[in-house]
Amino acid sequence: MEVLSRTEELLLLSVWKLQDNAYGLSIRKQFSELIGKDMSVGAVYIPLERLKKKGLLSSWESEPTEKRGGRSKRFYTLTQQGVAALSAVKALQDKAWSGLPELVFKASRG
Repeated sequence: MEVLSRTEELLLLSVWKLQDNAYGLSIRKQFSELIGKDMSVGAVYIPLERLKKKGLLSSWESEPTEKRGGRSKRFYTLTQQGVAALSAVKALQDKAWSGLPELVFKASRG
């Protein structure tokens, strides 16, 4: 099993959350909201293309619209491999967190 980077995982989750509305700008906005800071276009599009090459995402272009000045939108969707990768990451995280003591700050003695 190939382990996803945190960026790859969060981008896949963003695409999954957006479903039929997962296109570049909406993914970038969702991803930025998840991590709490604005991300550059390159910080999102480059890993999206890498995820496509890995077979975890597929994409297609919409029809050009007048509203967008004759440009189309590139939409993304998870492939079966992408869904499996996210499921594997979740299972790994659940396993890693299982049985740990509760995370509570304790003042040091001294």
